Amino acid sequence: MTPALGPSRSQPATLSDVARLAGVSVATASKALNGRSQVRAETRQRVVEAAERLAFRPNQLARGLLAGRSGTVGLLTSDLEGRFSIPILMGAEDAFGAGEVAVLLCDARGDAIREQHHVRALLGRRVDGLIVVGSRTDPRPSLGRDLPVPVVYAYAPSEDPADLSLVPDNVDAGRIAVGHLLACGRTRIAHITGDPGYLAARERAQGAAAALAAAGLEPVGEPRFGAWSEGWGRAATALLLDRHADVDAVLCGSDQIARGVMDVLRERGHRVPEDVAVMGFDNWQVLTAASRPPLTSVDMNLEQVGRAAAHALSAAIGGVRRSGVETVRCRVVIRGSTAPLS
Repeated sequence: MTPALGPSRSQPATLSDVARLAGVSVATASKALNGRSQVRAETRQRVVEAAERLAFRPNQLARGLLAGRSGTVGLLTSDLEGRFSIPILMGAEDAFGAGEVAVLLCDARGDAIREQHHVRALLGRRVDGLIVVGSRTDPRPSLGRDLPVPVVYAYAPSEDPADLSLVPDNVDAGRIAVGHLLACGRTRIAHITGDPGYLAARERAQGAAAALAAAGLEPVGEPRFGAWSEGWGRAATALLLDRHADVDAVLCGSDQIARGVMDVLRERGHRVPEDVAVMGFDNWQVLTAASRPPLTSVDMNLEQVGRAAAHALSAAIGGVRRSGVETVRCRVVIRGSTAPLS
C-alpha cells in the first residue's frame, strides 16, 4: 500500500505538510516559499514542487503579520483549565497559521498581578500584539491605552469602549434557542438557568423572553436563576413541575443544568422529548453526547470567536484598528432531546 503523502482532500494543506513531503524542516520550507536567499536552489525547487503537488496556499493572515515584524503574538488567558478558553485559543492559533507565527501562551489564573507580569514579559519578547481571553463574558478591566502594541479582547469584553472586544452573542443565542423550540411545536416553555451574577445568564434569559414575546407567548413562570449545576437543575425542575405540570419544553442555561432537568422529568414520568423537550447551552460534548436522549444545545462558536480575534489583531497590527464590542453568532446543535411534536 502506498502511504499517503499529504493531508486528506477535506483538509487544506499546511506548511508542515509541505515540509514533510519535501523532506525539509518547517523553517526551511518557509524560507524557500518566501524567497529567502539562505536556501539552496535544488532545495527551493523541491519545496515549490511539494507545495504545488499539495495545492498549498500560504496563510495570508500570517504572511501579513510577518512583513517587517517579529512574527510573534501573545495569547493571555485567565483560565487555561476552563473549557471555554481552550476553543478560543485553538481558533486563534489556527487563524495565525501553524509554523508561520509564533504564539506565546500565558495563563494569569485570574490574578491581576500575574497578568501584569505576563504582559511585561510578552512585551519584552517584542510581540506584535496581544489577545486577552477571559474566563466569563462579564466585562473586565482594560490593560490600558498606553501599550505599544494593539490588544484584542475575546469572550470577556474590555470595560473601555476604545478597546476592541469579540464576544458570543448571548442575547441572540436565547432568541434562536426559543426559536428552535417553537419550530418543534412547543408553546409552554420554561427557562432554568445559572447564577444571575453572570452576564451570560441574564443575556440568554433576555433573548429567550424577547423571542417568546415576539411569538405572542408568555413564559412558564419567571426565569429560574440558580447554580450552574445538575443539582440546581433537579431542584428547579421539581418546583417547576409542582406548579406547572403542563410545561412542554425547558430551556436550560447550561448543559449541566439540562442533565439535572432530564433526571427529574424521567423520575416524574415525563418522556423526553415526547412530553417535554429539553435544551441546553454550551454544547459540552462530554455531557450532550452521554445524555439519554442526546442533548440539543446552543454552541457559542468559541473557535470562531478566536479566529475573529486573530483576524482583528492582524488588521490592527497592519494599522486598521476597530473599537467597541463585536458579537459572534451562536448556533443550535440539534440532537434527540428536542424532537418535533407529531
